[in-house]
Amino acid sequence: MATKRTTAKPPTPAPDPVEPASCQPCGGSGNVAITVRVGRKRRPVGQQDGLCLNCLGEGTTLGAA
Repeated sequence: MATKRTTAKPPTPAPDPVEPASCQPCGGSGNVAITVRVGRKRRPVGQQDGLCLNCLGEGTTLGAA
């Protein structure tokens, strides 16, 4: 007959919650500046806000979530 195991491992503490890293291109805002171009020579006339394609507007990197 096999001997009975009497010792148990102590429970491991829960890890501290990690704050997700902010997105590099948009800085965590979810918006990036897009240059607006007009005319046949495509000259830049201004900028408008656009959705950040790196984090899809979430503001955090997708791998961290």
